[in-house]
Amino acid sequence: MGTAVANPLLRKTMCCVSTSAGKVIGVIRTVCALVLAVASWFCLCVDRPLMAEIAEGDRPFQSLSVDERLEILAQSSLARDDEGKITSANLRGEVDLLWMCIAAFLVFAMQAGFACVEIGFTRAKNAANILMKNLLDFCVGSLLFWAVGFGLMFGKSNGLFGTSHFFFHGEKSYDWGFLIFQTVFCATAATIVSGAVAERIHFHAYLIYSAVISALTYPIFGSWVWGAAYQGTSWLGNMGFHDFAGSTVVHSIGGWAALAGALVLGPRLGKYRAGRIVPIPGHNIPLAGLGVFILWLGWFGFNPGSTLSIGGGHFAYVAVTTNLAASAGAIGALIVSWLWFKKPDPSFALNGALAGLVAITAGCDVIPASYSVLTGAVAGGLVVISAVLLDRAGLDDPVGAVSVHGVCGAWGTLAVGLFATEGGLLTTGEVHSLLVQLLGILVAFLWSFLTSLALFLGIKYTVGLRVDRETELRGLDITEHGLFAYPEQFVIETGPTEVVGNLGK
Repeated sequence: MGTAVANPLLRKTMCCVSTSAGKVIGVIRTVCALVLAVASWFCLCVDRPLMAEIAEGDRPFQSLSVDERLEILAQSSLARDDEGKITSANLRGEVDLLWMCIAAFLVFAMQAGFACVEIGFTRAKNAANILMKNLLDFCVGSLLFWAVGFGLMFGKSNGLFGTSHFFFHGEKSYDWGFLIFQTVFCATAATIVSGAVAERIHFHAYLIYSAVISALTYPIFGSWVWGAAYQGTSWLGNMGFHDFAGSTVVHSIGGWAALAGALVLGPRLGKYRAGRIVPIPGHNIPLAGLGVFILWLGWFGFNPGSTLSIGGGHFAYVAVTTNLAASAGAIGALIVSWLWFKKPDPSFALNGALAGLVAITAGCDVIPASYSVLTGAVAGGLVVISAVLLDRAGLDDPVGAVSVHGVCGAWGTLAVGLFATEGGLLTTGEVHSLLVQLLGILVAFLWSFLTSLALFLGIKYTVGLRVDRETELRGLDITEHGLFAYPEQFVIETGPTEVVGNLGK
């Protein structure tokens, strides 16, 4: 940023990373091709002789109603009811299940996006450690959410959390699809914290945190909002709190946990000297950019997939509002950072897109398209202002996780109370929805921040939270894992610079 790449080793490093990015893109293309192949097979698996008979009869296929066409398509499917009969309703259920699973697979790809963003915004000497954190928080979270978290979140409730369905065993195909969809949401909440505590947390401490948020913190709050979606109860949801896909349930819970972790850990060595902020640039903005594109793609599973069905086509509207907010967020952050720092900062533009995505997640189903643009644009400006103010306050957040997920998640949840088609203050003049949204934001902050603060303090004073000075200076790759992410001669320590934005955080 601002200096020519004169070091031949650094040029080689950039070439290596470019090659790696190409491989990642190739894998994504392969996965997409497989998904399309499965979907095509599902759609084309039709009893052709039967189709021919219909076409030759008195009523051509084109003249049949939607239900009658589905009945024909169902003849070649396995969608049968308890009596062995084939119905259009059963086929709809199978298609909805397929959509839910495809959406879950897209959300799973967001783990790769988070890893790329965090690696790009931090230093090369910690890249392998960051990759391991993003891998293991998903693995730990998957096991514990299946064993404990799902039951607490969606089991039959005692009023505060679920008390059944531990070590979940579904009775129908839908149950398994619902489990995998909710599992990847839990993993998203857990991995948000990784960026805020990057480059200075013990690997074992991070695993302990991942276990607790996946098994307790996220599921219990989730039960208060979404528990009724399965067999639980939702006291916040019953009050009218609206969070369609998780601006608060997922992102703010992760964002406020990130705030607690960053506060207890303290800043990285050399970040603040004599009251002055010293930028610590990340080593690879192209990789961070790739991560944002992967996350943006994954959000088309995150938000539209939360319809849990294809019927009615509402997922298409959700996709549009999601995309508009992301675009407005990137532009909003770019404009604010350009005016503030006199340069169009790419790191803020990237985080602006994420801020817009996070903000619209709560109301993507009920906020009009025009207001989704406003929601995203405000989030883009907020992420710049919040990141700078937190940095000046002494909070070292290398990737801006608190600002993107905590602050903008709260803003997006509040936006529902302002802009929703039904009940929004600016659209209907009603104030009830706004007050309930504010209550949900407050409850989420208190629950996530206080429980996470207690957790990180407990880890700090027992098994240890932060690595020692020598370990941090050498890098967590070689000290925690015994290897470098890149050839050792390519791992170049980045010194102070005049970089602004998230790469200079």
